[in-house]
Amino acid sequence: MATARFLVSGKVQGVFYRASTREQALMLGIAGHAKNLPDGRVEVLASGAPSALDALERWLQQGPPMARVEAVAREALPAQVLTGFALG
Repeated sequence: MATARFLVSGKVQGVFYRASTREQALMLGIAGHAKNLPDGRVEVLASGAPSALDALERWLQQGPPMARVEAVAREALPAQVLTGFALG
């Protein structure tokens, strides 16, 4: 199990980015959360298999159809056991 924090910038709020991320994460067997940040970015905390986190990162770089992702920053964190996938 691996854990990572992703910070996604661009047009990622108000375009169903968090809800779409949750759907993708659950399909990949990833637990964590996606939440809007005051500066317009979306934070995604994800815990799962390393290959699943890599797949999620690739998806985050595109996002849902209405999103316009400019950058995705990834930070590896100490492994955490998380359950479910929350929206904040």
